[in-house]
Amino acid sequence: MLGNREDAEEALQDAFVRAYRSLAQCANPDRFDSWFFRILANRCRTKGTRRGRYQATFVSNDAAIATAPDPRSEASDGRGDPDLIIRALSQLDDASREAFLLKYGEGMTYEAMAALTGVGVSALKMRVKRACERLRGLMEDHHG
Repeated sequence: MLGNREDAEEALQDAFVRAYRSLAQCANPDRFDSWFFRILANRCRTKGTRRGRYQATFVSNDAAIATAPDPRSEASDGRGDPDLIIRALSQLDDASREAFLLKYGEGMTYEAMAALTGVGVSALKMRVKRACERLRGLMEDHHG
């Protein structure tokens, strides 16, 4: 969800600390996994928002565009290329990337995603559909 390992590890560590401190608030121990995942997803959103503000403050748009990796680069054919996939995912808006990763990265059902995010099932289906279309377009552009 965050696009880099260091931010993800920091968000995960923060989520563990927050979950530990709030353990008494977990009303249903049988659903601990979804309770914890909600905390983690919220930490990722917060971290991503803060990072976005930081980058917007300290990096000019021209510099960001000049240094951003291009998913259409001819460096590889893109089949199973994790760097290409990460670059393509990074070009999705946050809501679409989150929905796509919950559905295909975590294998969650739309109902579980809705419970976790507070977003309706139909909206999540549309986000995943649009994310797939966008990713497909980026991959097709890369492959010519």
